[in-house]
Amino acid sequence: MQLIRIFQIINFKLKKMKKLVFIMSLMSSVFLTAQTMVFTVQELKVKPFTQNDIASAFDDVFDGVKMNQAGVVLERFRKGSSNGMTHRLVFMSTLGVDMVDEDAISDDKNAVFWGKLRNYVEEWGSGYSGRILSWQEAELEGNKNIHIWDIKVEDQNSFKEGHDKIIKEFKSDFDGRVVGFGTYDIGRPNGATHWIVLSGKNTNDHLMLYDKLQKQNKFLKLIEERGSFEDVKDYELQILRRKQ
Repeated sequence: MQLIRIFQIINFKLKKMKKLVFIMSLMSSVFLTAQTMVFTVQELKVKPFTQNDIASAFDDVFDGVKMNQAGVVLERFRKGSSNGMTHRLVFMSTLGVDMVDEDAISDDKNAVFWGKLRNYVEEWGSGYSGRILSWQEAELEGNKNIHIWDIKVEDQNSFKEGHDKIIKEFKSDFDGRVVGFGTYDIGRPNGATHWIVLSGKNTNDHLMLYDKLQKQNKFLKLIEERGSFEDVKDYELQILRRKQ
């Protein structure tokens, strides 16, 4: 299975598991600068009525496990999924740092988790990896709705500078929300080169924020200053589990 091959690279006591990743970070700073955070996503289509079973298996395998500047997230597609995919697993970490210690998860516990997952997954979808260039961390309790835009960016540095300036200038509007910008480096979904992520309470919460911001000329000007880019796709997710 594709997901098993990906997971084996990460370091969950399967000998080949090292260094994949992403971060919903433990850092409290607004913009990541000191260390490179990376991620790997695996999309999947689960069998009907098995979401709770997968969430329970997730809890069982990661309960009590200490993550090393890393995290794992289980998400459900709400809108905009591709090819009938229903969920995603996101593996997060810091480049050069193992996600967990060598003995953090036993072979037996790991085998049980993947055995259960194989029973619940109908189809393995696309997998892709990249880096986080900018990140504002926030408490996700009550803000588990995620909106992601996949885009093609012409000038990465210019776009990042503009993105960071928007978050700074409209700090009060983005307060309490996860906001991020980063790259797709391997397996680029639909040819996208970059992504933007924003958390909120629900769809209406997102729409109210967009309505407020887009009525302000200053915001529209800063959007333009990021430089040329092309929209590829956007989609909405719900965070079901998050271990970090």
